Amino acid sequence: MGERTMRERMLAGELYIADDPELGRELDRAAALSHRLNTMDPTDGAARRALLTELLGAFGTDSEIRPPFHCDYGYQTFVGARTFANFGLVSLDVATVTVGDDVQIGPNVQLLTATHPVAAGPRRDKWEAALPITIGDNVWLGGGVIVLPGVTIGDNTVVGAGAVVTRDLPANVVAVGNPARVIRQVEP
Repeated sequence: MGERTMRERMLAGELYIADDPELGRELDRAAALSHRLNTMDPTDGAARRALLTELLGAFGTDSEIRPPFHCDYGYQTFVGARTFANFGLVSLDVATVTVGDDVQIGPNVQLLTATHPVAAGPRRDKWEAALPITIGDNVWLGGGVIVLPGVTIGDNTVVGAGAVVTRDLPANVVAVGNPARVIRQVEP
């Protein structure tokens, strides 16, 4: 068996260089579909839903993402049912981004799976990787929340506006700040 492509390495969660021709085509596809979404008639909900269904890995029943929306690949983002994302969602979906059912996402939220080496040499040589993000059911991410690579947020958790989530958050808590820290429990 020959050496794996950079796309195969990316999908396996390993270091890769984003110079793979197939990755380039997939980035272009997502950019074109996102551009269409972000410039279409905002009152045409059916067309927006069809485009998001084509772009994303999954787009649940009765979910909505208000444009503008930006992603790397699209097919690595999975959105559950009855989820609402307000204006300006960014899903850097180099690894999978899984968003549960009944999630509320405030404006300008960033879900960032991409990572880069800390060492200067590999970073200069353009090596990168990614770690998946998982958002549980019935989570509320306030405006401007940033979720970093590899983070899981448990069901029913609320993350306050502007928080930077650097590590996993359990279910049924309220977390705020930078880095986000749990300040109290919530009823499940």
